[in-house]
Amino acid sequence: MPATSPAHPDRRRRRTNRFAALAAGVVTVGALAAAGLPGSASAGEEHSEGGYGHGHGRYQDVQLLSFNDLHGNLEPPAGSSGRVTETQPDGTTKTIDAGGVEYLATHLRQARKGEKYSITAAGGDMVGASPLLSGLFHDEPTIEALNKLDLDVTSVGNHEFDEGAKELGRLQNGGCHPKDGCYSDKKFRGADFPYLAANVLDEKTKKPILKPYWVWKKNGVKVGFIGVTLEGTPDIVSAEGVKGLSFKDETETINKYAKVLQKQGVKSIVALIHEGGFPASTSYNYDCDSPGAGDGISGPIVDIAKNVTPQVDALVTGHTHNACVCSIADPAGKPRMVTSAASFGRLYTDTTLTCDRRTGDIARTAVKSANRVVTRDVPKAPDMTELISKWNTLAAPIGNRPIGYISGDIGNTGTESPLGDLIADAQLAHGKQLDPETDLALMNPGGVRAPLTYTAKGAEGDGVVTYAEGFTVQPFTNTVNLQDFTGAQVVQALKEQVSGPNAAAPKILQVSSGLTYTLDLTKSGADRVVTDSIKLNGSAIDPSATYRVATNSFLAGGGDGFPTLGQGTNDVVGSDDLAALEQYLTANSSASNPIAPPKADRITIVK
Repeated sequence: MPATSPAHPDRRRRRTNRFAALAAGVVTVGALAAAGLPGSASAGEEHSEGGYGHGHGRYQDVQLLSFNDLHGNLEPPAGSSGRVTETQPDGTTKTIDAGGVEYLATHLRQARKGEKYSITAAGGDMVGASPLLSGLFHDEPTIEALNKLDLDVTSVGNHEFDEGAKELGRLQNGGCHPKDGCYSDKKFRGADFPYLAANVLDEKTKKPILKPYWVWKKNGVKVGFIGVTLEGTPDIVSAEGVKGLSFKDETETINKYAKVLQKQGVKSIVALIHEGGFPASTSYNYDCDSPGAGDGISGPIVDIAKNVTPQVDALVTGHTHNACVCSIADPAGKPRMVTSAASFGRLYTDTTLTCDRRTGDIARTAVKSANRVVTRDVPKAPDMTELISKWNTLAAPIGNRPIGYISGDIGNTGTESPLGDLIADAQLAHGKQLDPETDLALMNPGGVRAPLTYTAKGAEGDGVVTYAEGFTVQPFTNTVNLQDFTGAQVVQALKEQVSGPNAAAPKILQVSSGLTYTLDLTKSGADRVVTDSIKLNGSAIDPSATYRVATNSFLAGGGDGFPTLGQGTNDVVGSDDLAALEQYLTANSSASNPIAPPKADRITIVK
């Protein structure tokens, strides 16, 4: 697949008022900024060190505003997806309503005021798994919003490949959707900013499908940006979405292009990495450098940060939807800033990079960084309100249709979630319509994208579930598939939740009514699933018997590290998963008899 061309010239001209791009060979494009690295920095509160002069002479401060994992959340996310947790000085915590591009735009614009050297960057998953307002229109609304936000550059994430590389190319370059056409009399312009995909190669050409890096330049200050997604993208995206592509090691790729930038005289370098970590606290202002630098964070980003060349000055990350501002030592033992701004536009990271004009590099000890909450107590950005209104007018006839009724919030968090159970039950019911012999259903937790909230979002009334809300929960248009497995395979699939690729970060499948077992977290690996405890309708699983299992098409292809679920036989393909949920809600709820949240008690957890 050919690399995408640079943004259209007339769009580039509009942006030259803010900065000038430095040509960086044939692979240069877009705009992004550098993240800084203090010896230690606490998330949520600014940290700075050193005594450099900033803004004139040898040292120049550059503002980097960054966020990640927006997932098309243009309107304020509902329920827990629209809140952040903040630790108070006395150690208690409180939650703050956050998110929505009307507010994000206001916060970013306020942050830029008075800053002559400012860059806005993102760490991937800007689109994909989006609410109906964006997802119904193949995420064109989100690209339009990001253009208005003056996003300068982003890495790709795994969800940028949900509809395949050709569709990603269309989002970059513009044009009407090949199947659904144009949604107005104006042709879709595409992104004003570049997507970077240094480690995503066309299998035939062996070259990146998008530009691998981009260089920002203003008045002699240069900052290079390298963008990568996680190497494991093929494991968490449908096979069709990554067909013809190969995904290379993140660290090796970043190190490769850091050398390229260095040879071009670019000494200040930021990596945009769609891979992340797991802080020990869910509070956005948790100090993950206590008691020592990086002690409070774990996960894939730690090893990446420890091995990315010291030539890279900062890492802007994503994917795990966690918030962090941490210092992790580079291979030379020097602290380097690693940041992430949670997800859904609830936070943005405000980093000040101090560039040394003499060396061309970033003075790490002068860097300060903090995560800021996108609060909803600021004026809405009128241009974003207008954009949302335009697309809502088109989406409303579809999105406002009621599909069910609930008696309370049905959450999507926890090892076993109430909403995960509800969806598994819906897929079991749909499976039984296809084949009465269907025994059970399994749902991947990452496919449950948002909670169902009792409080009305619009004019539909409390407790009413609209099609738009259902779409936000299940936006992938996977189908419900039936397959035959032996009992031994069912047991093996459950053990794959906590072993193999999922050993370090378990992916606990949501299970339909009747399937029960014990998950012993005091053990390690596959032993955490207690084999003798696995029962279906009170009876032990027979290893030699055949079981009819309903899953979505993603799991049926072995996705999310469940190869056994890709080995089923006697396949039958049903309706899409959202249709199955709609059918279940319609059949089992009414205004006078709403569905109660499931108890989430099918998995017994031992800690």
